Amino acid sequence: MSTRPFALLASRSQDVAADDEYASFLAHTGLRPEELVRIRMESGPFAPLDLDAYSGVLLGGSPYTASVPAEHKSDEQLRVESELDGVLREVHERDLPFLGICYGMGTLTPIAGGMVDGTYAEQTAAVEIGLTDAGRHDPLLAGLPERFPAYVGHKEACTVLPPGAVLLATSAACPVQMFRLGRNQYVTQFHPEMDRAAMVTRIDVYRHAGYFPAEDVEEVVVRTSRADVRHSHRLLRTFVERYRDER
Repeated sequence: MSTRPFALLASRSQDVAADDEYASFLAHTGLRPEELVRIRMESGPFAPLDLDAYSGVLLGGSPYTASVPAEHKSDEQLRVESELDGVLREVHERDLPFLGICYGMGTLTPIAGGMVDGTYAEQTAAVEIGLTDAGRHDPLLAGLPERFPAYVGHKEACTVLPPGAVLLATSAACPVQMFRLGRNQYVTQFHPEMDRAAMVTRIDVYRHAGYFPAEDVEEVVVRTSRADVRHSHRLLRTFVERYRDER
């Protein structure tokens, strides 16, 4: 029996950012391109998806902010989120293998009954992630140190956990950096797919997007480049190892 691929749901309209993100996921999951099917949600209708065709689903970060009022969203974002809503509801109802990164926090949390808003936004930086007691015992975080640096940059975050959610990781400025729903649904606020080169690309592409003052771009590059975020990457490979054709 052939192994089913994983799906990567992506929504970056700039090709340089989209291709760099895909390369990062390939590098840190250890998957080959045929094993990680990229679905660029922003490029046109993508749902419904046959989720049984995949070993698991990854949702990448996004320039979209899910919690802003609908009247401030583009037609593209409204369409993407309408279609994504159906996919995530199926993931949640069936407890399918899922890892949502940053935008995954903003989109899955309200579906599951939690709350996301701008209270705990963080400018682009490397921050120290701390595992909770549950995080130290979660199989997806096996082998990670109790504290490790990871990259962040977001305008929204979880302020109220969904019912039944298990808090796995936190940080000084953002109380919810990672949680689990059920057995198989994970979301992170930090970016385990991003290394130094990916962060520099992201800073350049989004320098005017409000994640940091545009005039500080050189300082942000220098500051973030000092961080050693290699431990955060382990999360992606463990997700793949755990769920590769498990179902």
